[in-house]
Amino acid sequence: MKIGTKEFDFKKHCYIMGILNVTPDSFSDGGQWNNMDAALKHVEDMINEGCDILDIGGESTRPGYTLLSDEEEISRVLPVIEAVKSRFDIPISLDTYKSQVAKAGLKAGVDLINDIWGCKYDPEMASVIAKANVPCCLMHNRNEAVYNDYLKDVLDDLHECIRIAKDAGVADDRIIVDPGLGFGKTYENNMELMNHLEILHQLGYPILLGTSRKSMIGLTLDLPSNERLEGTLVTTVMGVMKGCGIVRVHDVKANKRAVTMTEKLLQF
Repeated sequence: MKIGTKEFDFKKHCYIMGILNVTPDSFSDGGQWNNMDAALKHVEDMINEGCDILDIGGESTRPGYTLLSDEEEISRVLPVIEAVKSRFDIPISLDTYKSQVAKAGLKAGVDLINDIWGCKYDPEMASVIAKANVPCCLMHNRNEAVYNDYLKDVLDDLHECIRIAKDAGVADDRIIVDPGLGFGKTYENNMELMNHLEILHQLGYPILLGTSRKSMIGLTLDLPSNERLEGTLVTTVMGVMKGCGIVRVHDVKANKRAVTMTEKLLQF
């Protein structure tokens, strides 16, 4: 898959997506990168540590988050996207579920749309992605953690996301799927899905895994968000072993080393 100017072979390698939250209230790094100089220095550090894709988000999606207007979200992300594009040669993913924000980001040079609602929240999102002919990540999500047959329901929901995208004209080779750990799921749901990630291969698309510092780790280890690195690394290793193509992380250097070591071991 081509993202921006870079080619990605998800069948042979797991890539690192580094997180840049330009929000005051994200669950683990809220407010750290609101200042432009700090944000750009963080981007430079992540690239030097092995980041392959940069994921920029302007609205926190932590439990109980405050919904932003399109205009406010655009005002947060656009200057950062433009600054990163002018200074660094790295594919940029925009973490948004709003079509107007996606349009503004794409105009500024965004290379991938990362939608936590898998094109189900905004009926215009799929067509915006299709017209731009950029890759998208479709994440599993529900308003409530109510399921009949949990793992089957997750796959069925993602099939629906894929159908919406394809009906709008998004090509097969532009789709990535995300199990949505931490979204619309109980602690037990998250742990079960993490342990059965391989079922997502039935969908036939690259898998993005986003577990970095999440509550499933905090609840298991009884640790605050800034002390969840080791738990995150375990999930990253499991993700690589189960064939994930991207891990979305806060701590690039450590996760990059974990991916490299795991992939090397799997060669023997």
